[in-house]
This record gives sequence, structure tokens and C-alpha cells, in this order.
Amino acid sequence: MAAHNELGKWGEDIAAHYLSEEGYTILHRNWRCGHRDLDIIATKDGEVAFVEVRTRRNAVFMEPEESINYKKALSVSIAANAYLKCYHINAPLRFDIIAITGTPNTNYTINHIPNAFYPPRR
Repeated sequence: MAAHNELGKWGEDIAAHYLSEEGYTILHRNWRCGHRDLDIIATKDGEVAFVEVRTRRNAVFMEPEESINYKKALSVSIAANAYLKCYHINAPLRFDIIAITGTPNTNYTINHIPNAFYPPRR
């Protein structure tokens, strides 16, 4: 596995652990719909959170959460719609970002941003 893929998997593991510690129930990880994917789908207090995880070694060029652009937000919202239909879910939902800066061998920071973005209009 390429180094950036290993870092991404590590970040998703850290994010899932963080959410569990915060009282979320993890429903799925890496749920796929064609070429689209949802990193983490979790629930808490009757609300479904679609969580996009962004992991970077450092924030020299940009903060991890700044890498979510219109195209990515649209892709996540399309996949979330497919997820809701697939599992017949009718509950409040939101789109979160968990930004992780650091590596497994260094100190790292976690920034959880609830309601980080709204589904873009096409």
C-alpha cells in the first residue's frame, strides 16, 4: 500500500475511534456506491452524520478540511443520498469533516467540524 493510502487509513481509524469515544455509533466505514465512497457513517442522538475524513502530515499548504471542494461535496452528497435510499433511512442528517494533522509517529491533532458543508445544488 502506498504511504499516502496508509496515512489515510490510519486517519480513518483515528476518526472512527474518536467518534466512538464521543458517543457515536459507527454504522459503516468506506461504504461504496459505484466510484463514490463515504468514509464514515455514524449516528448520535437520532441524527445521521456522513463524515469525510481528511488526513495530512502537516498543514504547510492548507488545512486538511480546506481540501473539500465543490466536486467532493457533491460526490459525498450523491453517495449519502444513495445510502439513505439503500437503507430506507428517514432521519435528520448532516455532513461533517474530521481533519487530522500529523502522523502515527508524531503528535497529531483532530478537528471535528459538524455541519461542515451542505449538499451543493447541481
